Amino acid sequence: MTGGPRPYESYVYAYPHKTAYRRLPDPAPSLAALWADEPKDALSLYAHIPFCEVRCGFCNLFTRIGAPDDLTGRYLDALDRQATAVREALGDAGPVRFATAAFGGGTPTFLTAGELERLCDIAEKRMGADLRSVPLSVETSPSTATADRLAVLADRGATRLSIGVQSFVEAEARAAVRPQRRADVEAALGRIRDTGVPVLNIDLIYGIDGQTEESWTRSLDAALAWAPEELYLYPLYVRPLTGLGRLSPGADLEWDEQRLRLYRHGRDHLLARGYAQESMRMFRRADAPPQGADDYACQTDGMIGLGCGARSYTSSLHYSFDYAVDMREVRSIIDAYTGTGDFTRPEVGRWVDADEARRRHLLQSLLQARGMSTASYEERFGASPFADFPAELGRFEALGWLDPTAPDGLLRLSPEGLAHSDALGPALFSPAVRAAMAAYEPK
Repeated sequence: MTGGPRPYESYVYAYPHKTAYRRLPDPAPSLAALWADEPKDALSLYAHIPFCEVRCGFCNLFTRIGAPDDLTGRYLDALDRQATAVREALGDAGPVRFATAAFGGGTPTFLTAGELERLCDIAEKRMGADLRSVPLSVETSPSTATADRLAVLADRGATRLSIGVQSFVEAEARAAVRPQRRADVEAALGRIRDTGVPVLNIDLIYGIDGQTEESWTRSLDAALAWAPEELYLYPLYVRPLTGLGRLSPGADLEWDEQRLRLYRHGRDHLLARGYAQESMRMFRRADAPPQGADDYACQTDGMIGLGCGARSYTSSLHYSFDYAVDMREVRSIIDAYTGTGDFTRPEVGRWVDADEARRRHLLQSLLQARGMSTASYEERFGASPFADFPAELGRFEALGWLDPTAPDGLLRLSPEGLAHSDALGPALFSPAVRAAMAAYEPK
């Protein structure tokens, strides 16, 4: 890798990023007003559980270690109040239906089996989500994937269980500040498979200090021994206010080279073993059952987020609660959430105008390996993506990031474009979002 953009600028899993959100004016618009004219027949439901048993050195998720003094119970009480307010705001003038659901965090299985039952009850009885008839994905960890918790999730309709392993090599796990024993990881995977939940996902990380192609292959093969329906391969990032961020000076060109080399090795290893690449990070076994909802598209359909780390999307406003990484700040925000009585108005967010809607659609479509139909883009926005983004798409083409063999009418990344997703995504950010993110003070 010589010259050109650096491949690891940032992971774009949502746009605009929460660091571009700001506190909304008081009074903020009501949820009922925000959702009044929105289509609500194919929503996504996400419940955020901000608790973990340990905090990994690379983690910048909104989560805290432990939950003293019945904090989980008080958190679920607040989640129940929020769900009640949100469902009332959605109204009954038109159909309200959820096409997909997910529990994330944090670690949802930090909750006890009884608390997980209550979480499912909130999703079903308060929000009206039919968890047994839609895809339901739940995140877990080796130490919290206990038989009783997993049994609850399987019984309540989970179709996908995702476990963060990161590395099967114990020395690498320690280097990533994730203490775990391989025997415990293998036992957890066995319990997950015993549930019969149709999709197992295993998360792995490359770019760990001391990791080689040989040790990376050992981790990949250890994961493949469980024939997971999905594998996510994540590049390691060192972010401010995380455990590794306090120890490491940050990225350099040599580390970029290591991560890119390990990415390509992992990609080729999985492709040769019957996995299809869905995005830079996601690989699915060719015979895996379908997991996504046929009638939900993240680029266009709304999302309802419950919990203090969740975000919600309408066509005009993305909103959430305050965001932090530092443990003291996270604890303060969780405490404020559990004490909230009125959930009828959003607190922080970012308005999405026509230009941002175009950027979001292009970005979230293009980062998928299947690419984007230019006709569907033109139908929604009334113009070609090449007319809307001539400079950006021209640059991607010059860099070899667009697939010249894609059929007419399909805008798709080349293998090198997928490899550089973490540079390509940020290149589509608007100047206003870039400025807001740059002005954000980490906390």
